[in-house]
Amino acid sequence: MKNFKYIFILGLALISINSFAQKERKYIRQGNKEFEKADYDNSEVSYRKAVDLEEKKTHEPEFNVGDALYKQEKYDDAAEQFKNLADYELSKEEKAKVYHNLGNSFLQSKKYQKSIEAFKNALRNNPTDLDTKYNLAYAQKKLEEQQQQQQQQDQDQNEDKQNQNQDKNKQDKQDQNKEQQQQQQPEISKEDAERILQALANDEKDTQQKVKEQQAAAAKVKVEKEW
Repeated sequence: MKNFKYIFILGLALISINSFAQKERKYIRQGNKEFEKADYDNSEVSYRKAVDLEEKKTHEPEFNVGDALYKQEKYDDAAEQFKNLADYELSKEEKAKVYHNLGNSFLQSKKYQKSIEAFKNALRNNPTDLDTKYNLAYAQKKLEEQQQQQQQQDQDQNEDKQNQNQDKNKQDKQDQNKEQQQQQQPEISKEDAERILQALANDEKDTQQKVKEQQAAAAKVKVEKEW
């Protein structure tokens, strides 16, 4: 699938310029200039000043605040801004624009399920918007990829856990066999040990006696020969 289209709808223009208060419009124009220069921090400040001076709730400066937040990559804040706007009584066209940008904000935060719902709401208000349709399809594909990746991670974790259990069982079995072998080794009683020691002592005594006898015999033979 092609890369996601970063199509962002700027400004609602709900009513004509003449209906805005002078200062409010001044800040909106200032914010627009800053926005065009990619000075999104200051454009947000200007738009917020316009919101504070807004006499009739047209919601254009509030919408533009959401745009500025989005451009600053403050996607969660932008989503909150558009979400609040969606609760107002707007025309179907305006609602579609708000939900479109809400969907984009969720999409950038990798909240694909929420993004899909927002794009669907946008299409309910403007079924012919091709950009929203494209972004909806893109979000659906990203959600599928995310779910597959999560499924693979879960499977890998389960396999690792099974391997660890097998290794543990193998080690436990080896330890058990070693313990059994040690237990199976014949034990000697105290009485048997004493008998064996006594027998060894007797053998040693007999051996020493034989050695003495042999030495005496050898000495006798030697004397007889010399004489």
